[in-house]
Amino acid sequence: MRGRRIYTLLGLFLLIAFVYLTYFSPTQSPPALKIPIPWLQPKLSFVGRNSTRFVDLSTGDPIYLNGWNSYWLLSAGSHSTVSEMLSRGRAMGMGVCRTWAFSDGGPTPLQISPARFDEAMFQELDFVIYEARRQGVRLILSLVNNLNAFGGKAQYVLWAKKNGENVTNSMDSFFSHPTIKRYYKNYLKTIVTRKNSYSGIRYYDEPAIFAWELMNEPRCVSNSSAPLIKSWIAEMASFVKTLDQNHLVTVGLEGFYSPKTTHRLGVNPGDWAASLCSDFILNSAVENIDFASVHAYPDSWIPHANLEEKVRYLTTWVESHINDSEHILEKPVLFSEVGSRSISEQNGTHEGDILLKIVYDKIYESAKKQGAGSGALIWQLTVKQMQRFRDDFSLVAQSHPSTYELIKHQSCRLQLLFRNETAGSKVDHWCHD
Repeated sequence: MRGRRIYTLLGLFLLIAFVYLTYFSPTQSPPALKIPIPWLQPKLSFVGRNSTRFVDLSTGDPIYLNGWNSYWLLSAGSHSTVSEMLSRGRAMGMGVCRTWAFSDGGPTPLQISPARFDEAMFQELDFVIYEARRQGVRLILSLVNNLNAFGGKAQYVLWAKKNGENVTNSMDSFFSHPTIKRYYKNYLKTIVTRKNSYSGIRYYDEPAIFAWELMNEPRCVSNSSAPLIKSWIAEMASFVKTLDQNHLVTVGLEGFYSPKTTHRLGVNPGDWAASLCSDFILNSAVENIDFASVHAYPDSWIPHANLEEKVRYLTTWVESHINDSEHILEKPVLFSEVGSRSISEQNGTHEGDILLKIVYDKIYESAKKQGAGSGALIWQLTVKQMQRFRDDFSLVAQSHPSTYELIKHQSCRLQLLFRNETAGSKVDHWCHD
């Protein structure tokens, strides 16, 4: 009798699996019913690194990325919109999306206050991760903001003050005050060890997570706080690694060089960039940081430059960071935000496309040599119903045909590059030589 029950239950699970896989393909809207059974989830491997390259840990094959930012997925308020954005990104051949895994305080918080969370919002994050895996997309999850949007480090400082802590008015105390660091570590632990309510998989066991990003664009008010940032990076990266040995960790840097890296100061977009406490080489060299990150915004960093000057600046910016990652850091480097306003045209081509192509070409050149330049993520893609999250650098790719084709071309040539070298490499069916 007991054996019959086991077989009945097994049959029921197999039936559920059949219905799920047959009628809910990654291109369709997801089922409302939660079936948190880990072995029902699509097969996906973890990504690691081998020296200066990302690699598929199941095959050892090199991975070079084309991806995008949609920071707003957690706050979309619509599962169908999340699914649409992930599906559209994947349809352009992109395999990685960077998004926020935080919303600290405010009207729709994930973290209401230190160690207090909104379970409904947490389930929204669960869905983002679950749906990304169904779509074959990996996520870079950023864990706190340097800026005030969605709370950021200012919210942590405010929480500490409200709890009676002796905290200075400087936001730099985020990186040094023991209570604030404890708040952040509690958040890290809650996120990393969370069990997904849709898949039944702990976040630390989820291969759809490409990497953890410690902070979006860390900066200080005073350069005297630069050692605090480096110490904070080392402490938090080490803490994440004690919780999770499966995933990569990055900082979230913009890529500026500080006065301590004097030979590179001329690469910065201006003198102001050296006064933000951040140093690409010193911060990225921290032991438990697996890969370096860089942002690129010529339109806002050198706003009065003409196109020729922006091209010259961006070329040097990308080449310098790839070279430093290859020869000094000996780690991969990801250009995790590449943004342009795309407002003017030259000979029928958007200025933004010209700048984006510079980054894409440098990544492709690196990939051909299996070098440290490992990928680029455009900032940022939206869908029409998410215009409330747009900024000066947002676009609906399908509404910009030239950019859309440029993105697809980059995805294809990176895929085709390794088609003949790795037996397990996948190429989208619409790609061709």
